[in-house]
Amino acid sequence: MGQRKRHNAVLKAKVALEAVRGEKTVNELAGLYQVHPNQITIWKKRLMEGAEELFVDGRCKGREDGEAVQAQLYEKIGKLEIELDFLKKKSGLLG
Repeated sequence: MGQRKRHNAVLKAKVALEAVRGEKTVNELAGLYQVHPNQITIWKKRLMEGAEELFVDGRCKGREDGEAVQAQLYEKIGKLEIELDFLKKKSGLLG
């Protein structure tokens, strides 16, 4: 059995963009880059489906991510405070 050839993201993006441009056929691109035509079609489809993500307002996404991290940190702080109180009480009993 032959090993699958792994292609890096730069090549995938380049080939997919060329496929979207349509200046060459998928078969021409396949010959040029030594990639199966079906693979080029898959990469092109991924590019077209994922292109919208590139234009999502990063400021909102960053704010949502930051709020989620902040909530997790507050939760962790609360747990640590409870553990600290517990340990203080137990150490008082020992001393």
